Parts: sequence; C-alpha cells; structure tokens
Amino acid sequence: MNIQIYYRSKCFDSKKAERWFKERSIRAQMIDLDSKGLSPRELDSVIASVGLENLIDPKSKSKDAALMKYLGSDLQKREKLLDDPTLIRSPIVRNGRLATVGYCPEIWQNWE
Repeated sequence: MNIQIYYRSKCFDSKKAERWFKERSIRAQMIDLDSKGLSPRELDSVIASVGLENLIDPKSKSKDAALMKYLGSDLQKREKLLDDPTLIRSPIVRNGRLATVGYCPEIWQNWE
C-alpha cells in the first residue's frame, strides 16, 4: 500500500487521518498541501477519483473562495485550484489511483 496524505497543519481532519494510519502501523507519506500543493497530474488523478466539486473547500479563507461558485467551466475551477491550493479541501488521502477527501476511515479500511 502506497499511502499519500495531503494535509494542512491546522486541519483537525488531517491530524485525525494521520493518527488513523499511525495507529494501524501503515506508512504514509505526508505532503503539506499549503507549501507543495498538487501537481496537475496529481490533481487530475484525484478529480477522476472523487470529483471536482468535492475538492473545493467551502470553508476556505482564500480571497478567491467566493469566486469558485461563479466560475463557469471545470477547466477554470481546475486552474484556480492549481494556482491557489488553499481552495482545496483537506486531507486528501491517495492510494495509487484511489483517493478520498476528508476523514473517511470506512473507505481506508477496505484498502488494507
């Protein structure tokens, strides 16, 4: 199992996800979403798995958060997520081509 957790340091769900994997002795690569972000290919892989709308954080404090509702095309939204990773909901947990957004232990159990 090759687990990657894209997290935010101040996100409670990110801390819970990290703890969930540590308690089960499952190694996970931790990637800071705010400093590293997602590459275009990683973002496309996550979008294919969970959907674009599920990635957008409605509680984001970014100045562009309100703008996301009014962007017309998915391509525009994707570009905005690449430009401003603070608009992305966390944590994103990836296992190969599978991905989840948020705290989803019921799905992660099936990955073991």
